[in-house]
Amino acid sequence: MRVALFLTCVNDTLFPDTGRAVVRLLHRLGVDVDFPMGQTCCGQPQYNTGYRHQAEPLARRFADVFGEYDAIVTPSGSCGSMVRELYPRMGARARAEGRGDSLARAVAPVVPKTFELTEFLVDVLGVTDVGAYYPHTVTYHPTCHGLRGLRLADRPLQLLQAVKGLELRELPGAEECCGFGGTFAVKNPDVSAAMGADKVRHAVSTGADVLCAADNSCLTHIGGTMSRLRVGMRPVHLAEILASTEAEPLSWEPLSWQTQPRENRS
Repeated sequence: MRVALFLTCVNDTLFPDTGRAVVRLLHRLGVDVDFPMGQTCCGQPQYNTGYRHQAEPLARRFADVFGEYDAIVTPSGSCGSMVRELYPRMGARARAEGRGDSLARAVAPVVPKTFELTEFLVDVLGVTDVGAYYPHTVTYHPTCHGLRGLRLADRPLQLLQAVKGLELRELPGAEECCGFGGTFAVKNPDVSAAMGADKVRHAVSTGADVLCAADNSCLTHIGGTMSRLRVGMRPVHLAEILASTEAEPLSWEPLSWQTQPRENRS
């Protein structure tokens, strides 16, 4: 099986360690992973802002770059949802507008082959215990695109429950949105900030060391709120927890990471 990593532009720009964690994890499970250098944005920012036609070339590029692979794995529920849910919709809209079937035909092969990381682990590889070790208390936030778009259900929880040393604590109001929503946070900043504060308040009430999610865009919003409120909790991507082992544990950064520029973190 030829597997490609679709890292996404947010991760590539701000959170490359998440991509490294995915590769490290999949290699440990016997999966060889390619990173196609031609990959770019999936088009979600354009689409969500109302520029559907401008998103179409990005959908075509995605299809060109990833079309030859048997599976495309992404550590992002939102970008995975863009491909799986919205690419077919874009193709159908182009057809309805009298612009033919070329977009629909271009994206059709990649749509069913695109998997969010936890889907790929549980549904394709058939594993829930990935040999991870993470001796911390963790609470899990199911992001909106993963929960409602891809319907990940309890796949992430199954994986977390099998991590050695990890104590999982239930998050109150888990299914409530964190308030990010991409352009929603820009268009509705006050509502977004209030929703983020609610999410952090619920997370802190668990007493956990870490808030985990499968989407760094949401973790950026939640982590920013945590930083402003100066709470003693870290946002960590699920892939980084699953990649951690007793032999090669995930490094534990000091809480001051929240106020340091990334390049100055120890």
